[in-house]
Amino acid sequence: MQLTHLNAHGEANMVDVGDKRETRREAVASGRIVMQPNTLQLLSDGALPKGDVLATARIAGIQAAKRTHELIPLCHSLALSKVAVDFDIDHANGWVNVSAMCRLNGRTGVEMEALTAVSVACLTLYDMCKAVDKEMRIEAVQLDSKRGGLRGDYQREREMVTPIVTGEGAVGEVSLGERCASPCVRVKFLAELRERVGESDLAIGLDKLPSRDVAGLKAALSAQDARFSVLADQRTLCAINQVMANDSARITDDDEVAFFPPVTGG
Repeated sequence: MQLTHLNAHGEANMVDVGDKRETRREAVASGRIVMQPNTLQLLSDGALPKGDVLATARIAGIQAAKRTHELIPLCHSLALSKVAVDFDIDHANGWVNVSAMCRLNGRTGVEMEALTAVSVACLTLYDMCKAVDKEMRIEAVQLDSKRGGLRGDYQREREMVTPIVTGEGAVGEVSLGERCASPCVRVKFLAELRERVGESDLAIGLDKLPSRDVAGLKAALSAQDARFSVLADQRTLCAINQVMANDSARITDDDEVAFFPPVTGG
C-alpha cells in the first residue's frame, strides 16, 4: 500500500483532495487516563482545586479537533459539522475513558480530528489533576471506527462484554454490551448522564416495557433500578437511531435509544 503523504521522491506532501466528491464522513476515537483511586473520587465529587475538570477537558477536546490542521502538518483545514467529547469514570479499573466523535460532509476523513480531540482531552485531564496525582498515565488512544470515503468503513473489533444484570430482573432482562435473546431495545447514556447513572449502555427486552414508546422505556428502566429515575427530568434529551424523539415516540426491536443532557459539545 502506497503512503499518500509521500511524493515520488519520498518527500512529505499534502494530498490534493480537490477531485474527490464530498461525502458524509464520521470518525470515533477513544483513550483513557489512569489515576489513583483518591484522585478519581475527587474528580467524581468535583472537589479538585482547578474546578470543573470534565467540562474544561471537553471544551479543550472540541477546540483541538477544530484546530488539528495547526498541530499535524499535513492535515487539511476542515469545516467540522459536529464534535462530541464524552467521559466515562470507571472506578473499578481506576481510569477515565475518553471518547470523541467528529463528523462533516467533505472530501477527506476526520480520523485525525477525533484522535486529536481524545489526546488533548486526556492531556487536559492530566493538567487539571496533576496537583494531587503525578502518577497518572495516558494510554490506549486509538481509532474505533470511521465511516465514508473511498476506502470504505472501518470498525475496530471489540472484546465481548460479559452480561451484567441490573435491578432485580431475571438474567437477560437488562444486560450490558450484548443484545437480548428476545426482541429488545439498546439504550445509551451520554456525557454527564452516563456519569450520573454509572452506565454507558445496556439492553432491555421490549416485553418489559409497559408501552412501546420512550415513556414506557423510562418507566421500565426506573422500575429496574432507582438510578434511572433521572430520566424523568424534563431537560433530558432523547434520540432514537440518532433522530431526536419525545416521550410518545414509538420504539421497535433493536432500536438504539440515546439519553443525554441538553449540551454534549460541538
